[in-house]
Amino acid sequence: AHWGRADLASSDMMSLETTRTIWRARADPRRRTASIGMYTHVLDRWGIFYDQPIVLNERQAGAAIEGVVRQNATKDIAQLAVDTHGYTDFAMGVSRALGFDLCPRLSHLRDRRLHVPRSQAIPARLAGVTDRDVRLGLIVDVWDEFVRIAASIRSGQCTAVEAIARFGSAARGQAVYDGGVQIGRLFRSIFLIDYFTNASFRSELQHALNRGEAVHTVQRAIHIGRIPVELARRQESLAAVSSALTLLSNILMAWNTTHMQRALENIEARRGQPIATEQLRRIAPTHIEGINLRGTFNFPVSLYAKRILPSIAADNPIPSTSRSA
Repeated sequence: AHWGRADLASSDMMSLETTRTIWRARADPRRRTASIGMYTHVLDRWGIFYDQPIVLNERQAGAAIEGVVRQNATKDIAQLAVDTHGYTDFAMGVSRALGFDLCPRLSHLRDRRLHVPRSQAIPARLAGVTDRDVRLGLIVDVWDEFVRIAASIRSGQCTAVEAIARFGSAARGQAVYDGGVQIGRLFRSIFLIDYFTNASFRSELQHALNRGEAVHTVQRAIHIGRIPVELARRQESLAAVSSALTLLSNILMAWNTTHMQRALENIEARRGQPIATEQLRRIAPTHIEGINLRGTFNFPVSLYAKRILPSIAADNPIPSTSRSA
């Protein structure tokens, strides 16, 4: 309970290297290697509750929505923090229709403007950053079709990834897309007002996204090498790789949490007073320094010393040695 409020989560993508011959592989712009994206949803109280493999260099808004809709770990997700790649205006409207808010960490915030209906009166102080361009009539005309899209995602008739890809920027000019963008702009304006005026809300979103990055650090420590060709060719095997990585990451964080709780109880028993909540919020179960991720290798050198080093073995017996990775 000290780590978060339980109804806030974040989602982000990390890339895992594979071979260039895989059709889902794309060039990672940072590492410049052929890679596949692994998209994860992380609770603000830590723990991955949904994962899925995705294609790099594409908008991630559909994957962000899909994780909240399809997961069965919790039903309390009210806000999902994403970065700029996990957001579109249309997706922001769809997420609200599905019962939660997309909360993007937008780039170029200085250039982001507020959007209100054409008939809305604007205070003089906000006139320079506000556009009266939201067409309420268009929203009314496409509302039923827009709700059907959200219902199709919720019922599983189509995935959120498919729906958001279908109504991407290429759908500009279609009434339902344009109306969905108008809805999304309204909710984006409401979000920006909260983001700029509520410092605690802004801090919560940043903390949630930082925790997602910390979980990715754990996953990179667990995963080594490339995804083999035989596992990267099919969607089912890629999903198995993603799920296995998620399972191991959650096990590691659960193990850390268990031992952190024991240490906390011992410290409080010695001090005779509880530790401040603000200090507990800064402790994360993602530290891996005390965990051996590669096992222990034993080398029975004494059994083969006469063959490897006959001159030394004759004078000084060599004991068995071990090496921890």
